[in-house]
Amino acid sequence: MTIAPISVPDDWDDNGILLFEESCAFIRTPPRTVREWRRLKRGPRWWRFNGNGRLYTTVAELRRSLKAGE
Repeated sequence: MTIAPISVPDDWDDNGILLFEESCAFIRTPPRTVREWRRLKRGPRWWRFNGNGRLYTTVAELRRSLKAGE
């Protein structure tokens, strides 16, 4: 059995937005773990809508963080 690393599909627009929950589901990682990475400044950078709304990242940022983890 071969395990392939997670990668963002090439046809996804780099300017696309992924909400925190969507990002966790995509990388198959519990939200608690991703919150800890955020606290430790690991993984993708996160922003909030209007400075205080829901957390989101961009497809480009998710792609960058996955490549950095290789």
